[in-house]
Amino acid sequence: MEILFVHPNFPGQFRRFAAALAREPDIRIHAVGDAKWMEDTAPLPELPVMAYPTPEVAGNSTHAYARNFDSAVRRGQQIVQTLLTHKRQGLEPDLIIAHPGWGDAFYLKDIFPGARVIGLFEYYYRARGADVGFDPEYPMNFDDLFRVHSLNATQLLALESCDGGYCPTAWQRSCFPAHYQERLSVIHDGIDTDTVAPDANAMITLPDGSTHRAGEEILTYVSRSLEPYRGFHIFMRALPRILEARPNCQVIIVGSDDVSYGKQPPIGQTYRQRYLGEIANRIDPSRLHFTGRLPYQDYLKILQISRAHVYLTYPFILSWSMLEAMSSGCLMIASATPPVQEVINNGENGLLFPFNEPVTLANYAIKALANPEQYQELRHQARQTVVARYDFNTICYPAFKQLIKQFEW
Repeated sequence: MEILFVHPNFPGQFRRFAAALAREPDIRIHAVGDAKWMEDTAPLPELPVMAYPTPEVAGNSTHAYARNFDSAVRRGQQIVQTLLTHKRQGLEPDLIIAHPGWGDAFYLKDIFPGARVIGLFEYYYRARGADVGFDPEYPMNFDDLFRVHSLNATQLLALESCDGGYCPTAWQRSCFPAHYQERLSVIHDGIDTDTVAPDANAMITLPDGSTHRAGEEILTYVSRSLEPYRGFHIFMRALPRILEARPNCQVIIVGSDDVSYGKQPPIGQTYRQRYLGEIANRIDPSRLHFTGRLPYQDYLKILQISRAHVYLTYPFILSWSMLEAMSSGCLMIASATPPVQEVINNGENGLLFPFNEPVTLANYAIKALANPEQYQELRHQARQTVVARYDFNTICYPAFKQLIKQFEW
């Protein structure tokens, strides 16, 4: 079987699936991605990628609501123009697996009519009841409502361009219109629980030169970007209370100053600057360690040395980092928001608190840091949850192969 993976940032979410399928004796893998986007991505050495030029972005003359769709059309067109060259050289996939959220899958069936197309559908935007308007600190207006409705133009055409698809969590699938949900399976990308595991001997030297070990009083927070969508402001506001109560606690914060989701801060400002400024006169800044983004193995060591790990999110796409923290045996202190509640049950495999309550977060953290032995069972159950439901080799990859079989001619 010839399988073509399509993702602008390949391998992206397909990293483990593509690598595993490439090892199957009866499957040949091809991949296509955006040349510029992939510059900062760790490649899969065994899988060469057909790179296409980054499409031009929509101009200012395009209506603001339509710019996302305009860019998606440009990307979809650029992909097929690149693939047509390879089609003339014999490329004819039996199956195409695409992340269609940027328009990648719009025209694939037009040039490969004999192929079936499976899409990874991460999110269908809701004007109400999900991320938009969730945080009272960032209220929505009518412009936000109209923009969100328009964003789904890309999602709807992507749904119609695929023969079927899958979502990483049941809550993410529930965001899609009901008549599409029956075509979407629930399959997570999977966690390598053998690699992402507890290590009582873990230690790490951070970029600031400080060295930390498992067993120390360490509070951790991880997000690709330090931003409100992942509750960075709530976490920061809990710190003065935590640090005052726990004078030996060190806080390690992993993430960049970029913005991945939601509104940008004012030009020249970052959310880290804003929320650190709020609490600067109430904390000892030497006890906060901002690492930026880290190499994967260093990031795992951060999880392994954590005494308590904080994860917050709007009702939105679930972060890999939450499941990897659980797989590492972290004590999870997490926001009671979907899809977190799909994975964590309060008092069973973690602790949940209302998103907008930094005092509650602080109180949970203080108790956890002071009495780590009382939370060993929660740490154990957190890892067992991931092993039983999200392990790549035993759960997610078999489910993905079964999905593929459904689309064989």
